[in-house]
Amino acid sequence: LIAAKTSDKDTVSPAGEKDDHSTKEEGWEKALKTTVIDMEVGEFQGHKVSVWDLLHSKYIPKENRKELLELYQAGELTLEQVKMVVRTIVTKAEAAKSEELASEHSPRAESPVTEAENIQLLEDR
Repeated sequence: LIAAKTSDKDTVSPAGEKDDHSTKEEGWEKALKTTVIDMEVGEFQGHKVSVWDLLHSKYIPKENRKELLELYQAGELTLEQVKMVVRTIVTKAEAAKSEELASEHSPRAESPVTEAENIQLLEDR
C-alpha cells in the first residue's frame, strides 16, 4: 500500500504541483481582485475599485503593499482588515495631497514664511 501511494505521488509532475500551488495563490489573489471598495477620494472617487488595484496603486508604497500581502496570505489579516487598511491609506494619502495643494495655492501659506523672514531680518539688525 505504501508503494502504491508513493507511485501515485510520483505520477504527479512537478508542473502539476506548481499548478496546485498556483491555485492556492489564485484563491487569495482572486479574493483581492474580486472584492471592491467604493472609493470617495482621489482618482478613484465615485468608482468601485478592487482591493488588488488599490494595493497596486500609487497610493500604497511598495513596502506597505508587500507587508499587507504577506500578513493576508499568512492569515494574520482578514480580507475585511485589508480593505480597511487600504481604504485608510488611500484616504489619508489623498487628504495629505489635498492639504499640500491647498497650502501651495493659499496666500496664507506664504505669510508665515514672509513673517519669519521679516522677524529674522529685524533680529539681524
